[in-house]
Amino acid sequence: MKKEAKKKMDLHTYLKKHPRLAIAFSGGVDSVYLLYSAIQAGCDVHAYFIKSDFQPEFEMEDAKRMIAQLGAPFTIEQVSILETENVRRNPENRCYFCKQGIFSRIKELAKADGYEEIADGTNASDDYDDRPGMKALQEMGVISPLRECGITKAEIRRLSKEAGLFTWDKPAYACLATRVPTNTEITKELLKKVEQAEKELFDMGFHNFRVRILKKGAKLQLMESEFIQAIEKREVILSELKKYFDFVVLDFEPRPEEAMPSADKNA
Repeated sequence: MKKEAKKKMDLHTYLKKHPRLAIAFSGGVDSVYLLYSAIQAGCDVHAYFIKSDFQPEFEMEDAKRMIAQLGAPFTIEQVSILETENVRRNPENRCYFCKQGIFSRIKELAKADGYEEIADGTNASDDYDDRPGMKALQEMGVISPLRECGITKAEIRRLSKEAGLFTWDKPAYACLATRVPTNTEITKELLKKVEQAEKELFDMGFHNFRVRILKKGAKLQLMESEFIQAIEKREVILSELKKYFDFVVLDFEPRPEEAMPSADKNA
């Protein structure tokens, strides 16, 4: 006899069981929807944005803009994560040490504000197993309501649009450290080059992309649908990105295009 899948709890019901929450808030689609949902569920919440060298400025500005819309208590804290040797030297499990540093600080801030429980925006589409960062969160007792309630990224985008959250179609954006090859030392200067180069590409109209570090150069990863645009803008891309790198190459292995809710195709 086939075993029935365990039914996931409704998010509103789940959050009612966690009435006081400190939320790790990035300004991205997941943490924004989690904060919105917690407010709708009547939770006493406080959002914490940790600004390190790994976050570009636009992420902090998006976080501020969303907080202004939602009206939740909000704290921005600067953390010098590169002072941690196991983060700076960039081993394969760098994310474990980074999450430890970031969430330890959130726990300190939250405790001072009277919050004992920490939540993050990990969702059911995230590859949870064997990820060093997820292991760190599990060890620290951080809860992930969206994942635990089985809510996928596509569902979060659809629900966010219905709720009027401007982040509903915001591109996924991993931290800047992911652009640096494993075991290559991460420096502020290197991260700033990546941030500036990616800002140039955003300004040109590109969306789901990455600028990956090579020795003295960079590799540009795009969605297949933006290859033609890149070829048409080849000269301006080279002109702008060679301000930061000796050379720039295009990876012809395309980045996956994130599926959007079908009703949103013409939005």
